[in-house]
Amino acid sequence: MVMDTPPGTDKADMDSVFVAPSVEKTNLLSGVSYSHFSPVPKAIQDDMGIECVLGVDEAGRGPVLGPMVYGVFYLPLPLERQLLAKTHHFDDSKVLSVQVRSDLMEKLCTPSTDLYESCGWATKVMSARDISAGMLRPSSTHNLNAQAMDATIELIKGVFALGINIKEIYIDTIGPPQSYQNKLSKIFPTTSITVAKKADSLYPCVSAASVCAKVTRDVSLELCYEEYALSHPSEGEGWGSGYPSDARCSSWLRRTMDPVFGWGNECRFSWGTAKDLLEVKGSDKVDWPVDDSDETSMRVTDFFTSSSAATEQSAEGDEMCRWFGSRVEDQIFSFV
Repeated sequence: MVMDTPPGTDKADMDSVFVAPSVEKTNLLSGVSYSHFSPVPKAIQDDMGIECVLGVDEAGRGPVLGPMVYGVFYLPLPLERQLLAKTHHFDDSKVLSVQVRSDLMEKLCTPSTDLYESCGWATKVMSARDISAGMLRPSSTHNLNAQAMDATIELIKGVFALGINIKEIYIDTIGPPQSYQNKLSKIFPTTSITVAKKADSLYPCVSAASVCAKVTRDVSLELCYEEYALSHPSEGEGWGSGYPSDARCSSWLRRTMDPVFGWGNECRFSWGTAKDLLEVKGSDKVDWPVDDSDETSMRVTDFFTSSSAATEQSAEGDEMCRWFGSRVEDQIFSFV
């Protein structure tokens, strides 16, 4: 099964695509990040000690418009291949058509189906506003990799908090797998963790997580546009897939930009596409005064770390710095 439209041009048809419970309109439109956890499936409720496998994947990392969504998917270990790969043919969400993804998600959310009775899932919807706020912090940036790691940890901890006996975790990565895996193994030491590139094509539980994330992301973006279109009835072209490479998206950004405020909660202001447009097209410049109050001053002890902490940081190596970003004090003392 392959995509019925070119990559990056999927458009959720709200009349036929299933709207999952992970799509919370109020939070989406207000620019609030949020999490959604499905009920614990009956197959696990009947035996909370049963060993389970969990997959993690994301959707919407690259777009300048809309949220990035992380998804996790779990089920009893013995069922993974038979139920997901052989019976329902889960695969990397990018190679499944919009309708196939929607149908799988609907089965997953429909009581009495085998997927509903055996599988659990959760999503973290990271709003464009919050992504930008983290990346544009004036004191210390919280880059996208660090935000992605936080979302992954939050979701996994949330599943453990439900009492699920997770024995194996598989995660799709877009950075150095070993560094990512080492960090997670320290947080979840009793669980076997595998981080791999293309994991959404290799492990059925990751494929299922990618479907949950992708369906949530696509419908969320469409809902945001529908709300925008209500107040802009003459806007007929739409904003496309939300990717900077999409001509409809870049055209919409140029056409609708406010010279002072830019765009709404749907836009990631930290993306180069948005920043460049504001620099070139924005006619009004704002100078923000620096707060010199004592409330923001650092303590002397803030400049020191324990020897054990320094040793641990050194052990992580430069690779972790490239992935998650260096701390502000490291940057300060590099000039001393």
